[in-house]
Order: sequence, then C-alpha cells, then structure tokens
Amino acid sequence: MKKQKKQSEQALFYGFQDEAKLALAQQSLRHLQIPSRVIPQEQWYEKVGYLLGMPGFRATAQPEDDGFAFPHEVLILQGIRGKRLDTVLAQFQQDGVSHIPYKSVVTPFNTLWTLRRLCETMQKEHAYMAEQEAAKASANKEKND
Repeated sequence: MKKQKKQSEQALFYGFQDEAKLALAQQSLRHLQIPSRVIPQEQWYEKVGYLLGMPGFRATAQPEDDGFAFPHEVLILQGIRGKRLDTVLAQFQQDGVSHIPYKSVVTPFNTLWTLRRLCETMQKEHAYMAEQEAAKASANKEKND
C-alpha cells in the first residue's frame, strides 16, 4: 500500500486591515515554521486551490467587479488540523494575536470554491451559530424567570 504524502502546511490571510495584527499573526506562524501569504482583496474570484498553489489549478479570468467586499479578516489553514491546529491557536493567544473569527481549514471540497464562496459560506455559518446561541440564551432566560 502506497503511503500518502503529508499535505504541506501553509496559511493564507485575507482582508486584514490591521497591519500590526497581521504582522504578529505571521510572526506566530513563523515560530511554528508555517509559511504564510497575504491574498490581495481583488483576488476574491480565484479558487482556493489556486491561491494555495495546488497542482491542477489555473488562474481564473477576472470577472467584472460587482463590488464584492468581505469586511472580515479571514485565515485559511492548509494541512493544519487537530492538535496542530490547537498549537497554532495557542501560539496566537500566547503572542497576543487578537481573535480572528473567520478561520477555515482546507478540505478537498473548498479547494474548488472561489475565495468569495468560502467567505460567504463562513459568514452564513457564523450567522447561524449566533442565531443558535441567541435562541439558547433566550430559552435559558425564560427557564430561569
């Protein structure tokens, strides 16, 4: 049986406005020997696989600008899961990197998505989770009243 090659680690940053926070996060990743790159705002239409430099992905012709702007910081992690992900998050906390709410690990499915689709999917998931938390808090309040 052929042993599967371990996926290399890397991180992509998108939408960071706070240069100091970005530099601190990149420094944290360097401590862990994880390479990182900043994706320019205008590359929202590219597939995640292409942005990661994965084989088989080509640049996409830039569509007409429809005004897409994602107002949140995004961190995309390739080859980082489980305990290694915990280590990365602990390193961020230790180094004083403030919370990055939009994080995604790379999957075989989301490599085929555009960066825009990934961002919009994360935003929907966050909205759903916030709605669930609010409903739970409301139910607990009614129960205690």
